[in-house]
Amino acid sequence: MQAISDILSPARTVCGAPGVSKKRLFETIAKIISEDQPSLNYDEIFDQLIAREKLGSTGLGQGIAIPHSRVGNCPQPLGTLIVLSDPIDFDAPDDTPVDLLFVLLVPEEAHQQHLDILAHVARAFSQADFCIKLRGASDSLDLFKIATTQGA
Repeated sequence: MQAISDILSPARTVCGAPGVSKKRLFETIAKIISEDQPSLNYDEIFDQLIAREKLGSTGLGQGIAIPHSRVGNCPQPLGTLIVLSDPIDFDAPDDTPVDLLFVLLVPEEAHQQHLDILAHVARAFSQADFCIKLRGASDSLDLFKIATTQGA
């Protein structure tokens, strides 16, 4: 099992990102990831996240979403953690706007690994204390430290 600390990097951890709409957020996410991982194409990341979201909202409730997808040319599982400055509508089951997101991308062929990591991340984000600490981060580096030391 890969821990959050194994798949997250400081470059893919953003505290206070603007929250305008789901589409704009996915554009921001694709930019963050493609700039950090040059082997990954911005358009493919964006298209895959949109396609996955069309299957059903990745909003979990309580202001949390875990957008995820398998992507070609993805060298290994990658996480991106974002706390939004303003929550956005995400069609979550409880209708609560989302302000805390963990985005997971995995290699195209990594079916079981995708499910295993997704379950691990969902368990971590189901812990209220962990989410409170993430939302209270003072900046992106603080957010990264909290996620990687307490999100195991």
